[in-house]
Amino acid sequence: MAGLLAGRMEREIASEKSNSIKATVPLLILFGSQTGTSEKLARDILKQSKVQGCDSRVLDASAFATIDWKKETNLFVVTSTYGDGDMPDNAQPFWDWLQTEAVNSLAHIRFSVLALGDTNYEHFCAAGKKIDARLEQLGATRIHPLAECDVDYEAKAKSWMISALGVLTSATEPETSLSISATAAEVESGVEKYSKTNPFPARLLTNHKLSGEGSAKETRHFEISLEGSGLAYEAGDALGVYPTNCDALVADVLHALGFDGEEAVPTPSGGELPLRKALTTTFDITKPSPDFLKKIAERNSTLRELLGPGRAEDLRKWLWGREVIDLLITETELHFSPGEFVSILKRLAPRLYSISSSPKAHAGQVHATISVVRYDSHGRGRKGVASTFLADRVGEESHVPVFIQPSHGFRLPANGDTPIIMVGPGTGIAPFRAFLHERRSMGAKGGNWLLFGEQRAATDFYYREELEKMRADGHLTKLSTAFSRDQQEKIYVQHRMAEQAAEIWAWLQDGAHFYVCGDASRMAKDVDAALHSAIATAGNLTGEKAAEYVTRLKSEKRYQRDVY
Repeated sequence: MAGLLAGRMEREIASEKSNSIKATVPLLILFGSQTGTSEKLARDILKQSKVQGCDSRVLDASAFATIDWKKETNLFVVTSTYGDGDMPDNAQPFWDWLQTEAVNSLAHIRFSVLALGDTNYEHFCAAGKKIDARLEQLGATRIHPLAECDVDYEAKAKSWMISALGVLTSATEPETSLSISATAAEVESGVEKYSKTNPFPARLLTNHKLSGEGSAKETRHFEISLEGSGLAYEAGDALGVYPTNCDALVADVLHALGFDGEEAVPTPSGGELPLRKALTTTFDITKPSPDFLKKIAERNSTLRELLGPGRAEDLRKWLWGREVIDLLITETELHFSPGEFVSILKRLAPRLYSISSSPKAHAGQVHATISVVRYDSHGRGRKGVASTFLADRVGEESHVPVFIQPSHGFRLPANGDTPIIMVGPGTGIAPFRAFLHERRSMGAKGGNWLLFGEQRAATDFYYREELEKMRADGHLTKLSTAFSRDQQEKIYVQHRMAEQAAEIWAWLQDGAHFYVCGDASRMAKDVDAALHSAIATAGNLTGEKAAEYVTRLKSEKRYQRDVY
């Protein structure tokens, strides 16, 4: 017994000494995140950095002003890109600061950047690239190359994490047992919790059309059971859905390739699947990947020219309404082996939808409000992969693979007495339906103002009965609508904001939080401009002072956006 205790004591002392010696490398990890993915990765890096002996901490990029930069020596930045190559909302102030003289020199700092993006967009990983280049310009030392991650980011992010930490800590053996897909915190009793890498096979309970007869759109309300999943969410989070491709489109692709679908092909996870199943469940066969375009361009001179420098906008226009099948049909002389073909396709990525339910009001369920994509182009009917998967292909005998994507930067105010203004045109109404149900369940007394817009009131007033009932009983304090096609001159939510600038200012002065959900490329920018204008006009402020006011709203988490 004495020997056993002595041995244990020696091990504990050795462990303490090891920890005291190892935990000497300071590390600041900043994240810029719109949906929460970058924050999750930053916290994964935090866990692993501590294992490898770092005295590390994670901060939201918006907290840059609280940092004594003269004392920092090592910096990792994890950031996504959203919209047209823009910074995430919480990283914009940090980026603005990096452009000023206040930053002086960062020559004493060593850094590395992990950038998240989507190669379907022109400005892939633009936010991370900008920060990486600017840090170098300011004299900081890049200790590990920038990593540019696509939507299928896990493997590349893990590789960057292990390598960057290995360089930082000068570890001889940086490889560890940590897996981003299943960290110790995600494993309980040897069973991995349901997550993005292990989605829950959920039952679809409800699928009904919200848009009326004659609408130019097909918008649907979906209710999905989470019973038995252990998944939990908060109002403001997003629902991740793993879709499958349309069987008819898979058949067309196989026919164009001259394959029967039984050929075995490798998958990104390292296994093998019959080609038909792989094209159905694993690979994106709608939007052509950059590698696929390069291959087609070997024989297609038009595409080859469009892939040249300075032609990005022309390429985007040419590709609109064209899918993988169109290029396969056009270039019939270009031949692939089954394995070669899947190697130049992107992985079929999950789709994220703003949750339109409250866990308090809809226990055991999660709701989504989705516009179903269907249109014709170049002589073919097109279908949105995930939206038609939910609308058409999920039946009583099949399931919907789902996970919860936390949106840490899109939350209701902690104090229920705080008023909120919500701008959610189209399916952007989704999180605000969740907010309204959540605040009713909590007994929140703060005012609720919703600005909603769509094409026509008669066919596109989503959740009209619910909203009008809430308006009648006083829970929805104010409902402002903008139906663009109900009059000759188009009216949008930003026009309603201009009309009611004085009331918006009064609500903000009373402490209101301002929320926006929907399209990032146009609507969110127009609403942002309208907010600046309303504050300047009603607050009798200069444009510069109005901008400072908006910046303060953002820093106080009173201006939050869920835009895509």
